[in-house]
Amino acid sequence: MNQPPATLPEGLDDALQLLGRAVRRARGEYREDEWGFDREFAESVFPALELLFDRWWRVEVEGISNLPGQGRTLIVANHSGTIFPFDALMIGTAIRRLHPHPRWTRALVLDWVFELPFVSYLMRRLGGVPADPANLSRLLDEDELVMVFPEGAKGFGKPFSERYRTQRFGRGGFIAEALRSGTPIVPVSVVGAEETYPKLGEIALLARLTGAPYFPFTPTFPLLGPLGLVPLPSRWRIAFLEPLDLSAYPPEAAEDPGLVFDLAERVRETVQGGIYRGLVERGPAFG
Repeated sequence: MNQPPATLPEGLDDALQLLGRAVRRARGEYREDEWGFDREFAESVFPALELLFDRWWRVEVEGISNLPGQGRTLIVANHSGTIFPFDALMIGTAIRRLHPHPRWTRALVLDWVFELPFVSYLMRRLGGVPADPANLSRLLDEDELVMVFPEGAKGFGKPFSERYRTQRFGRGGFIAEALRSGTPIVPVSVVGAEETYPKLGEIALLARLTGAPYFPFTPTFPLLGPLGLVPLPSRWRIAFLEPLDLSAYPPEAAEDPGLVFDLAERVRETVQGGIYRGLVERGPAFG
């Protein structure tokens, strides 16, 4: 009489797979691309990002269908966070969780972030790429889904008194690259990240010592030490807005600075409008 195959106790199989993965990684048996993106690492960290998404920040998402399911695409979003770029991670989590065709995103990240030991390791392996026009061009040539934050450090480190006021979108380099490569742009507005680390001021001496563009002073950091790095549990809302189709413009339009500036401002105003609507629809930040 044939016996049914033995089955492992519930949860043990997953634990053994996790152990085997850890052993392989300890041996250096894992793959990463030239920028350090490690798909296996990203998949192992994803449950923690889902926990933040679902439980800590209770993220609400709208307009996810505005994002194409394939092909090169440029996400342009407002930026905030003060200490960690959680906005990029939550946008990426929304796409992996809710889009009918989930994809990994490649976020262009400020150079100084890659000088922070632990943060640098995490961002590279989760798909972060140094913010450089050449990197953007190569990623789009490879038909990647790329995320940019044109406000840069001015948006990421804005004081709490200026929250949700988008800063100038640089010189519009992302527009020029989208025109050259024929890439559709999807504006995204993020509400909630501004309250995770309310920036009350800066400590100039520590900024010089760490080489950072600023060293923030928040209600909890650095007064509470490492505990002050725990982000506040604000309620988030992420809106994927109507795409900007640039297919009517020839690639040579990228050389027209006036057009590039006008299109960049159009995207910024779209994002700002999405922020205003999101603030009303979200309601209290900690309700």
